Amino acid sequence: MNSLVRVFGALAAIVVSYSALAADVDPFDQSKVPLEVDSSDAKLTKIVLIAGTPSNKSGQHEYFAGCAIMMDLLKQTKGVHVVMARDGWPKDESIFKNAKTVVYYGDGGGKQPFLEPAKWKIIEGLMAEKAGLVLMHQGVDFPLGPEKEIMSWMGGVFLKDIGCRGHWDMDFAEVGNHPVLGGVKPFKLAGDGWLYNMHFADKGVTPLLSSVVPDKSRTSRDAKEHVGRSEVIAWAYERPEGGRGFAFTGCDLHKNWSDENQRKLVVNGILWSAGMKIPKHGAPVAFDEANLQRNLDKKEAPKPAAPKVVKKAEKK
Repeated sequence: MNSLVRVFGALAAIVVSYSALAADVDPFDQSKVPLEVDSSDAKLTKIVLIAGTPSNKSGQHEYFAGCAIMMDLLKQTKGVHVVMARDGWPKDESIFKNAKTVVYYGDGGGKQPFLEPAKWKIIEGLMAEKAGLVLMHQGVDFPLGPEKEIMSWMGGVFLKDIGCRGHWDMDFAEVGNHPVLGGVKPFKLAGDGWLYNMHFADKGVTPLLSSVVPDKSRTSRDAKEHVGRSEVIAWAYERPEGGRGFAFTGCDLHKNWSDENQRKLVVNGILWSAGMKIPKHGAPVAFDEANLQRNLDKKEAPKPAAPKVVKKAEKK
């Protein structure tokens, strides 16, 4: 009996110790994430992750923390070197040299930092070298002007003339056979943010995930003409001249990284865009749930709504 007591006591001490350690972890401490650490090994497949600036509410648009998670996941594949930059663009632009693909996870609608002329030239140069391009969530949303080039690199682009967006549950009941879908099983994601009804290229685009969306989300005239249609929210594109594009318009909610199917889709898509062969069952995506509470952006708490003032009717 005494030995059992000692065992349970030891276990309790471990639990208390672990809880104390977890409590000491600052969820906003981003200092341990290696940034812009390049490699001179040309044999490695270099992937550049660009995290956008802080945006939206806590738990949404966690671009830095999301890129940190993607970096950890991608490192599980042998032969890959991941370089991460923050705030929308690297301080050292030399990290783009020999990059096999560039991933942008940040705000869209013209807020993409690489739309600035000097930065745009760098992206153009990478695309000319047949590097891949990956756009996540709002990153697919562009203003008029660069949309033709984006279409040629990605095979699809979100424009406000016909595009729609919103938050709702999605049920991906069918999964195809594209390499990006290796190991991805039918799954559901709750309450995420989505963009759909893209302008797509005539050839080379492979829809990866599609599902029915709420009719009330169809805010454009074009979208209202397709009530009940399954809408594409993830796709892969092979450029005629070489090079690949991958897009996923989810990843608004940070907590959904806990879904293995989302992780498989995103990691497979990034590796595929870099020209790598995807295993039949997908790339490894082992995940520690504790990572959801690490490397978060500090964001202002929502301001409380002003109290409603009820005016009394004036006496006549």
